[in-house]
Amino acid sequence: MNLSRIAWLIGVAILVMIANIAVSILYMVVYSYLIDPGHEKQYYDEHVQMAAPYCSIVAGIPLMFLAGWWVGGWWQGESAVRSALIVWLVYAVIDVAIILASGVTSRMAILVAVSILTKLASVYAGALFANGSRSG
Repeated sequence: MNLSRIAWLIGVAILVMIANIAVSILYMVVYSYLIDPGHEKQYYDEHVQMAAPYCSIVAGIPLMFLAGWWVGGWWQGESAVRSALIVWLVYAVIDVAIILASGVTSRMAILVAVSILTKLASVYAGALFANGSRSG
């Protein structure tokens, strides 16, 4: 695997992360304007701290599946799965670094573990799906 390929895979991981953050922002907009409007900024800041990890898990599953399917379609066989796993690894390293920098509670550690593992399963399934749909 050459440097150009790895750069593309890093880009895909960052794109997934941006999309995942956008989902959390969209959730907070909907929550603050439609679901529970009329509170102070502090109320919403506290709510997003609680809700963002769940948004990451829920939105991350289809996002990582799509990323695995996308990069899995670029190459065949083991390279497809390996490429998808590189996307996941880059995402996981960045995500864990951000969480560690912001301080980790035991609740947060459990949610991060669930998030990382569901993303791993999703990206792997996406790459397998890409390989299976190409061979059939």
